Amino acid sequence: MVLDPPLPRPMVGRLAVIGIGLIGSSILRAADARQLAEVSVAYDAAPEVRARVAELGIADEVASSPAEAVRDADIIILCVPVGAMAAVAEAIAPHVKPGAIVSDVGSVKGAVLSALSTHLPAGVHIVPAHPVAGTEYSGPDAGFATLFKNRWCILTPPEGAEEGAVAALTALWTALGANVEIMTAEHHDLVLAITSHVPHLIAYNIVGTAADLEKVTSSEVIKYSAGGFRDFTRIAASDPTMWRDVFLNNREAVIEVLGRFTEDLIALQRAIRWEQGETLFNLFTRTRAIRRSIIEVGQETAAPDFGRERG
Repeated sequence: MVLDPPLPRPMVGRLAVIGIGLIGSSILRAADARQLAEVSVAYDAAPEVRARVAELGIADEVASSPAEAVRDADIIILCVPVGAMAAVAEAIAPHVKPGAIVSDVGSVKGAVLSALSTHLPAGVHIVPAHPVAGTEYSGPDAGFATLFKNRWCILTPPEGAEEGAVAALTALWTALGANVEIMTAEHHDLVLAITSHVPHLIAYNIVGTAADLEKVTSSEVIKYSAGGFRDFTRIAASDPTMWRDVFLNNREAVIEVLGRFTEDLIALQRAIRWEQGETLFNLFTRTRAIRRSIIEVGQETAAPDFGRERG
């Protein structure tokens, strides 16, 4: 899979990315591959990450502070955990030029919109975003230029956001390879609670339960891990800081969806207890159709073993 050819000219004068993990480094790599910015600037709070970014050469400049990173930037993308968003916004606020666009990549949008709106000055365009893409890996070495190819990026601009700023960020994410959708922050948080947050919580829980059983079964849980459990462990290997912040900052939507899930789980337990085979068959048929639909729209591969390389 390759990105489209570079644009005739850069679409951003100065692009600043703060937080150089999987998403931040992928943005920089994709922007470089398509020559989307005249100058790309990277900053991370960890000195060792900044040093590694310089070694990798994925940004034109590596800033030594948030203030230096955002100075004269046209578009600023905050790729930090949701829980750190307010502190970063407060740190950069005095140094963001009027008319700049400030965005993010967080998996929760209501809390981010509140944090940015509270700390950033008037005259700065706030357009939160969430690229629905990722892997279980983190750090500047984990990124790759095609991470966003044919994935969705959801923008949640506040009411009254300037159309030009929304259009500029839409164009940037489209150039990075993503399909762009626009919705309210509240709706985003409910949708993602269903499609991402609660599934992650279930994965963390079942792997944690298996870890407890591991002590009893003398390593058999790991030794005989089948495909289903392996897939849960892949999800449960995701960045613990990021996901802690996701659940704490989207707790209302997550609790709402967890309540519905709990009710459905109890109904499923009842169907098994009372040997209601038709109920089970109908549920499994519906869920199988959902899997096929995801493959049909290109959000997953139909390759054997979920596309894993066999060694």
